[in-house]
Amino acid sequence: MVEQEKHIATQDARAGATPHVMRYMLAISLTLAVIAMLLVLWR
Repeated sequence: MVEQEKHIATQDARAGATPHVMRYMLAISLTLAVIAMLLVLWR
């Protein structure tokens, strides 16, 4: 007995929203970390 495939929407499979805010937070924090490391190494 073969079971039928179940197709569900992407939003339902993720069980939540995926806002783009996290991309901006990652980019900003990465940039600040690089600047901080450059300041430490420059001194």
